[in-house]
Amino acid sequence: MKIHVINRGDTIYALSQRYGVPVSAIMNANQISDPESLVVGQAIVIPGDFSQHMVRSGETMYSIAQYYGIPLSRLIDANPQISNPARIQIGQTVIVPVASPKMGTIYVNGYIFPWADADVLKNVFPHLTYVSIFSYIVKQDGSLGTINDSAAIQSALKAGVAPVMVITNTEEGAGFSSELAHTILTNIQIQNTLIDNIIAVMDEKNYYSLNIDFEYLYPEDRQNYNNFVSRVVNALHPLGYKVSVALAPKLSGDQPGLLYEAHDYPSLGAIADNVIIMTYEWGYLYGPAMAVAPVDQVRKVLDYATSVIPSEKILMGMPNYGYDWTLPFVRGSAARLLTNNGAVALAARVGAAIRYNNTAQAPYFNYYDNMGRRHEVWFDDPRSIYARLLLVSEYNLGGVSYWTVNNYHAANWVVLESMYNVKKVI
Repeated sequence: MKIHVINRGDTIYALSQRYGVPVSAIMNANQISDPESLVVGQAIVIPGDFSQHMVRSGETMYSIAQYYGIPLSRLIDANPQISNPARIQIGQTVIVPVASPKMGTIYVNGYIFPWADADVLKNVFPHLTYVSIFSYIVKQDGSLGTINDSAAIQSALKAGVAPVMVITNTEEGAGFSSELAHTILTNIQIQNTLIDNIIAVMDEKNYYSLNIDFEYLYPEDRQNYNNFVSRVVNALHPLGYKVSVALAPKLSGDQPGLLYEAHDYPSLGAIADNVIIMTYEWGYLYGPAMAVAPVDQVRKVLDYATSVIPSEKILMGMPNYGYDWTLPFVRGSAARLLTNNGAVALAARVGAAIRYNNTAQAPYFNYYDNMGRRHEVWFDDPRSIYARLLLVSEYNLGGVSYWTVNNYHAANWVVLESMYNVKKVI
């Protein structure tokens, strides 16, 4: 796999000729329906067995070909952009037409909503270890709301993907409730009822494991939450079920804020089988324009997380969406949610060139709407996905977790599969 950034004058046909990859393969890997709609600055994946080599002092095309054990002619043919193969420069990138070794085998989780499109799931399932169906709402008496999850569970099981039951402290038609969680976390009898109901659902519906996603907990419920997760684990482990928790992206143990304070990384990391760290939403619906998951910020979270949680237990959060903000940002205003493919289509429609921020390792662009208002769009492309996935190997993480896989982004899976093997548990 190679990532190519579109320059002015590039065409799918020219890229096909350049890399020796069929037009249809390039279009399918990038979900390109109109080959005339390429955007300057757009990053696309070229599927195939490629690696990239940065030229070091003293190297020649001949020595590089020898190093990789391929004919010199094949190396030259793979690099038509090098006009004079006898004169290459230090730091220059040479495409090597050989398969890169995988960086390891990882767990991949994808959250979905119960109404996820069956065709999307069919395309996504080969790349997943787990599918987490969002969500069973916990009620004040320990009962659970109902969701229509049977079809998704059966599809997952047929595809060899482990279905995960998700419970949340959300309220019907609203967001996460601190008070609802407090009621549950401070009452053992309600917890007993809740655990019994969780087990009943998991047994009946053939779930593989449980994911607890309790957010915006009162700081004073920190130890109560630790105790609750411990009680759930002690009840489910003897039955063969594993338990994971979703955690806010903390930079330190004492980070202030309702989202962070009750999520005790060392304790929950020790208690749960896995932790999903929600490393996204720096750029968020009601916030100012910025990358959703800037690599420099994700790295800070992982620096702290891996210092207090066994790294192999951690699944790093991966967003599968972008936002379109109207500028200037006004507090209380909302951005528009976009799919990654939708962001590129928008850039093509408004004639915007896509740029790339090297600090955040994320693509973005600006445009003006028909009312003369300036917009800023941040999203993910193969470059930003590759940059974040490198962190999995660097920090020796257990894997990644996508929010959500309801929208199919083909290029993401090409990048992931070029870097890692996906572990299956059923």
